[in-house]
Amino acid sequence: MGKVMAVCISEKKGTQKVRVEEGHFIEEHGIEGDAHAGKWHRQVSLLSFDTIEDFKARGAQIGNGAFGENIIVQGIDLIHLPIGTRLTCGDILLEVTQIGKECHSHCEIYKKMGECIMPSNGIFTRVLHGGIMKEGDEITVCTGQES
Repeated sequence: MGKVMAVCISEKKGTQKVRVEEGHFIEEHGIEGDAHAGKWHRQVSLLSFDTIEDFKARGAQIGNGAFGENIIVQGIDLIHLPIGTRLTCGDILLEVTQIGKECHSHCEIYKKMGECIMPSNGIFTRVLHGGIMKEGDEITVCTGQES
């Protein structure tokens, strides 16, 4: 079981996301108001809180959403979840569709630090069932095909 440390969105692609009070997750779309929402396989991105903290310990001056992540999660080893794994948070059901991604144009973090953790440590999901998520909520990995 994990904990939601932050929910972030951005209005335009290629920009850092900003923390929001709560995210409204829409089935087969993503988070309301987020530039990456839509009918595709990378509707919502997740990044590990511990990975971000390790990066900060190396001198990165960053805030939540700096890597373009929608959800910051503590307590789940995200990068080792197989594709098809389902995560639940309240009424929300997410399905892992991709692990990591190619970084086509280096982000601001990469330009400052010489690396970015999202391509190797981020995971992407699609929304199978919507609902509301906020900081402090519990998020769990489904053990079976519970839906």
